[in-house]
Amino acid sequence: MPIFRTHDDVELWYERTGTGPPLVVLPGGPGSDLRYLADLGGLDRDRQLILLDARAVGRSALPADRSTVAFTEQARDVEALRRHLGLARLDLLAHSAGCLTAQEYAARHPDRVRRSVLVCPVGRAEREPDPAELAELHASRSAEPWYPDAAAAERELAQGPAPAEVAGVQARLLPFFWYAWHERLRAEYDPAYATALPWFREAFYAGSATGPTRSARLARLAAARTALLVLAGAGDGMVGTAPARAVAALHPRARLAVLERSGHRPWVEQPAEFRALVNDFLAG
Repeated sequence: MPIFRTHDDVELWYERTGTGPPLVVLPGGPGSDLRYLADLGGLDRDRQLILLDARAVGRSALPADRSTVAFTEQARDVEALRRHLGLARLDLLAHSAGCLTAQEYAARHPDRVRRSVLVCPVGRAEREPDPAELAELHASRSAEPWYPDAAAAERELAQGPAPAEVAGVQARLLPFFWYAWHERLRAEYDPAYATALPWFREAFYAGSATGPTRSARLARLAAARTALLVLAGAGDGMVGTAPARAVAALHPRARLAVLERSGHRPWVEQPAEFRALVNDFLAG
């Protein structure tokens, strides 16, 4: 079985798919099962993808200590996976919230990361999404038939719906997360792939520092001179492009690419362009 044990003896699940040089992949969410990534738009034709279910997610075990799901702590799991695979250095790709874990790992082990790809990174550690950018993105969709319901859901979410209603309200916001919404895209969201643990999100982001501690952490990230590709979707109404631009500006060896016809999952909307960008970058 594709399982390994971490420093604190937690069993984590991973999968291999495709052929070619290995590429370790960290899903987002936070708390999303690796299966939502599928083959990353056919990237498995060029790379052997090694996809990791984070602790307490998917088929990985639940740790006794909830604090260990913080992204700063999960960097230790990436190192345990590297050792398990017997790799001297990693190529690393992360999506959304997983980008925080990837950056933390590169900051701790800069000599063990060859190249890193961050896809639609979230905020928390560098810069939060820009409310003005998101408002403009959402308003630009006002002529689309689904817009009135999505806009109403956005207002309801801001007012704080009852806990039992949150998932339903959030589902109505899905069209904002895509450059072009088609009903078939609902199949991209399997409820079973999202964490059901109500405490997971808060525990994951507990590694987000503030004040002087935040400044020290950002300086440590900037000092990690790993070659970095940051990808953003121009139509990403979930986080916008501001966090990606902030990450690229922070890292001295970063390259930023904005896919003009993509939202938060560019490997679905522009698979050929996504593959080309990633492959060209990893080839050096």
